[in-house]
Amino acid sequence: MSAMAAVFRRELSVALRRPAEWAQPLVFYGIVALLFPLGIAPEDPALKTFAPAIVWVGALLSALLGVERLFRGDLDDGTLEQMLIVDTPLAMLLAAKLAAQWLLTAAPLVLASPLIGYGLGMDDEAVGVLALSLLLGTPTLVFTGGFAAALTVGAPRAGLLLPILVLPLMTPAVIFGGGAVRAAASGLSPEAPLYFLGALLALSLTLLPAAAAGAVRNALG
Repeated sequence: MSAMAAVFRRELSVALRRPAEWAQPLVFYGIVALLFPLGIAPEDPALKTFAPAIVWVGALLSALLGVERLFRGDLDDGTLEQMLIVDTPLAMLLAAKLAAQWLLTAAPLVLASPLIGYGLGMDDEAVGVLALSLLLGTPTLVFTGGFAAALTVGAPRAGLLLPILVLPLMTPAVIFGGGAVRAAASGLSPEAPLYFLGALLALSLTLLPAAAAGAVRNALG
């Protein structure tokens, strides 16, 4: 646990030295969500209909911004090799790294989601479900992106390959997240999509760190 805490603190300290990198997803998310209404007529009822998709697609695109850099710096400075030789399992260290990544890039999106939801015309119940769906779904996006980044960490040009790998894996979270918000906005129960998001979260937290560790070992082996 001490090694995991050290990795978590290191990620936070490195991010504090580069505020532009972890602030970029939040700024991009706000731009996508708040500028979209400018493309349609004011008070258009379609805006409320498309609001869940707008918010969740914005979260997906924001999660993709930092995926390529997730392990690149650690590979260049030798941090990944050090993680391989310590006693703590590599999967646990990568889980701590991805948890710090979620805290820096996705947690602000969850906190900002009520403001964006109200800006898109959602009611109180839909805004609450929106925040809950993002809380459940964004860790899945981050851990999935981390797995894809681990698969391509040794590739010299992974910029075009990463979106192809990661988008199909992230799509279920976007479908169920947007579906939960649409159900709440329509007066229906959002429980079923939220349960699916919870199941995806459990699978992501238990399986993807181990899969990412195997991909890193293969890249460095």
